[in-house]
Amino acid sequence: MSKPKLFIPGPINVSQRTYAAMNQTMIGHRGKDFEELYASIQPGLREIVKTTRPVYLSTSSAWGVMEACVRNLVQKKVLTLCCGAFSDKWFSVAKSCGKEAEKIQVEWGEAIDPEVVRAKLAEGGFDLVTVVHNETSTGVMNPIEDIVKVVKEFPGVLIAVDTVSSITAVPVETEALGIDVLLAGVQKAFALPPGISVFTLSEEAVKRAETTEGRGYYFDFLEFVKNGAKNNTPSTPAISLIWGLKDKVDEILEEGLEKRYARHETLNQMVKDWGAKYGFENFAPEGCQSKTLVTFANNLDIDVPAFIKAVRNKHNFLINGGYGKVKGSTFRISNMGDETVESMKELFAALDDVLPDFL
Repeated sequence: MSKPKLFIPGPINVSQRTYAAMNQTMIGHRGKDFEELYASIQPGLREIVKTTRPVYLSTSSAWGVMEACVRNLVQKKVLTLCCGAFSDKWFSVAKSCGKEAEKIQVEWGEAIDPEVVRAKLAEGGFDLVTVVHNETSTGVMNPIEDIVKVVKEFPGVLIAVDTVSSITAVPVETEALGIDVLLAGVQKAFALPPGISVFTLSEEAVKRAETTEGRGYYFDFLEFVKNGAKNNTPSTPAISLIWGLKDKVDEILEEGLEKRYARHETLNQMVKDWGAKYGFENFAPEGCQSKTLVTFANNLDIDVPAFIKAVRNKHNFLINGGYGKVKGSTFRISNMGDETVESMKELFAALDDVLPDFL
């Protein structure tokens, strides 16, 4: 059987256009050809992430940059906002880096309350807050604007935001809000293969890094700043993926950001409507639900692994059976990236064909 079409939260389906864009003659990464490629992506990336500052390219998953935030920016103590698998892990990463860390922990399926963040920061001693905007394990989209505004009330406290499964699909006002680090891997809402991440740094983040010891080398923010000024990267980049990124940025802007946001909104509502038709409940709370995927509670008590296997075997589509401690008690359907009304209808027809056998 051929590989299934992916409707999982990531990596997601990659278009033939993107694969073709990646199929370029190899170039040297320390010469004019690569510098021109790097520079050509900057205007579009800045428009997408809504900043006038450079957007850096890291040959890593988002976790590389998430660890970099801790190593470069924490001199006192980091506050991690934990509401699911990925935000919870950021706390573990901070501890593994030898940093002092505390967390605000809410139940999986709940969103972060900005007022709780304010109360915790008021205790003092923190110099970085980390938050996952769109927690793909639970389908929760945290109120990022309100959270950032709270953090900005506390001088000397920076904020790093993971937007892996939200950027390009919903607007994030990086510079206007004052986000100090915005980061994303490209294998989710960007709809590229895994392997590179993009991130921004505020002036305050760069200044903090300048006085932080033990930054390491591979993820030293100052190395990215120095090399970025020359339209390059600190170490060998994933050149083929960057060719793909250039074309994907062009494609996103061809569609138009507002139209792209609206498309994700429409497709996401289609997923919600499909679940509601059968009585599946949204695992995330009203008002804080992702626009790029839906995590459904398995309140109908179906055999989730068997259902997913049957959909794959019969129709060659792959959805996801939940993540971490909610595996099996939830399942997830993605609508992010290049999906269309027509492609989502094809998925729903397959699900409708299989699901009655499990009810």
